Amino acid sequence: MRQDWATLGVMAWTTPRLDPERSRRRLQLLAELAGARAVRQRERPQRVRSERLRQLIATRRRVAG
Repeated sequence: MRQDWATLGVMAWTTPRLDPERSRRRLQLLAELAGARAVRQRERPQRVRSERLRQLIATRRRVAG
């Protein structure tokens, strides 16, 4: 029983090795995804700001009109 635990413990820590080209492509893809996410997050506040400004202008026109 104790021997089974030792074997299972060793097996749990082994990880498959990826070839260098695959690792490089994976890192490149992750970097591109992170860049795209950063661009989307930068664009969102601008869109929200523009929408709020449009609503403010519309509200002022209704009040003044």
